[in-house]
Amino acid sequence: MDNKSLSDQLCDASATGDLETVLHLLENGAPVNGRNRFNRTPLQVVKWGCTPVVEALLQAGADVTVRDPVLDLTVMHDAARAGFRDSVRALLNYEADVNAVDQLGNLPLHLAAAEGNLEVVQLLVGLTGNPGAANGAGLSARQLAASKGKMETAQCIDQYLAQN
Repeated sequence: MDNKSLSDQLCDASATGDLETVLHLLENGAPVNGRNRFNRTPLQVVKWGCTPVVEALLQAGADVTVRDPVLDLTVMHDAARAGFRDSVRALLNYEADVNAVDQLGNLPLHLAAAEGNLEVVQLLVGLTGNPGAANGAGLSARQLAASKGKMETAQCIDQYLAQN
């Protein structure tokens, strides 16, 4: 590990959810927005299910607006698709944009709905500017959920839209 850059070390620790190493590296000058050998930041490669690591990176100043060169995804897109509500909530606390679209016109809500991540959909549906918006393929988050057989998620979106 010694011959790797601090950015690579921090990304590796973030990806494995190693909070102790993440904190140690941050305290010793690892750049929180530094890029690894794959041109990704620690927040882009973080283990989403490890909210304490997500929060440590955010507290250290991780950029929530950084976009991945593949499909122009934001970290909010990734977290929503992964379905980890607490990580999504942490990103929201640091003003991550729920209305950002990727190259395919997907909002984070679209990706969460397509995966059937009900708890994330429940969190995002009311925060999304237009939860009935179509993506680049002409499909709404509700339609994506239904097309993948995620009926409870589709019903959640239907209920929200009917009430608002």
